[in-house]
Amino acid sequence: MQVVRVLGAVVGLVLALLTTASVVRNLVIPRSRPGGMARAVDRAVDRGFATLTRRSMPYESRDSILAAQAAGYLIAVLIAWLASYLVAFALMLWPFTHHVGGTFRESASSLLTLGFASTIRVAPTALDALAALAGLVVIAVQIAYLPTLYAAFNRRETEVTLLGARAGSPPWGPELLARTRYGMRTRTDDLPEFYALWERWAADVAESHANYPVLIRFRSPQPLSSWLVGLVAVLDSAAMHLALCPSQERYETRACLRMGFTALRQIGVAVGLQVDFDPDPDQPIELTYDEFRAGVARLEEVGYPIERSAEDAWPHFRGWRVNYESVAYALALATDAVPALWSGPRRWPTEEMPPQRPATRIASDAR
Repeated sequence: MQVVRVLGAVVGLVLALLTTASVVRNLVIPRSRPGGMARAVDRAVDRGFATLTRRSMPYESRDSILAAQAAGYLIAVLIAWLASYLVAFALMLWPFTHHVGGTFRESASSLLTLGFASTIRVAPTALDALAALAGLVVIAVQIAYLPTLYAAFNRRETEVTLLGARAGSPPWGPELLARTRYGMRTRTDDLPEFYALWERWAADVAESHANYPVLIRFRSPQPLSSWLVGLVAVLDSAAMHLALCPSQERYETRACLRMGFTALRQIGVAVGLQVDFDPDPDQPIELTYDEFRAGVARLEEVGYPIERSAEDAWPHFRGWRVNYESVAYALALATDAVPALWSGPRRWPTEEMPPQRPATRIASDAR
């Protein structure tokens, strides 16, 4: 029987080391590492929320339920780490107490620093101290982790909120370009500055969301807003602008596109998606030519200065979109993002939602 207890202690030591490695690589090391206990917890929580939202319901109702997913994951992973430490230290204490129930009682007492059970021998006392240290460190680091997450979330959402006035809710690439039309004039001279801003935004999101993948589960405060759909809309607008208006090509537009699809690829790797880092620009994309033609028609409707026909611009647009479409669609599917136009399928049957456009209101004395 003593041999079994010793083997159990070895298993407990291995479990404690694996749990520590999971805590360190998820909360301490600033680099994404797919897999491990945290990934298993994320998948379990995701399946639970997918079950809750499986029934047919309006998107706003689904979004209100999914808004709790990130908090659910953070609580679940903390419980998983503490439970793993509880089992690990109980197994390591087993050879000294000779009673399974007593080992779990002592492990819980030490891990939660309650101190209602202990022994006076050196080895168990040392294990009790390590268990107390593990419990304190995990809880303290998790608490310290939250301000970092919410700071990144707030930086992300500022530009996403501003995008709603420019690209609609939910955002759509052609709508963004269409709204550069003010009265009888089309203002495209501010697009380079806009794309430069979103290049830096994409770099910030790539760094934060690849290092802390739970951020992709943080949903925007408004149900029709989404950081992912917003980024896709900006990239689509940049690709359309380059494809339709070659004389207005600027470095900022290309840089925004490159940083945008680089960010999506980094985030995709962080959450364990299959990412193609060198797609063939001639390969087909899921967005159809008819859908692209409808986007061009929206620009023609407002008098956007188009230099190429939709047919001539399509190969150029497709060559840009192939760099980000597949990973963007996979992320939108995984996070159940708002089903905007040109954002791919979702886990439930749904219709794409066109951007909401405010009615034109003019004071009666100004007419």
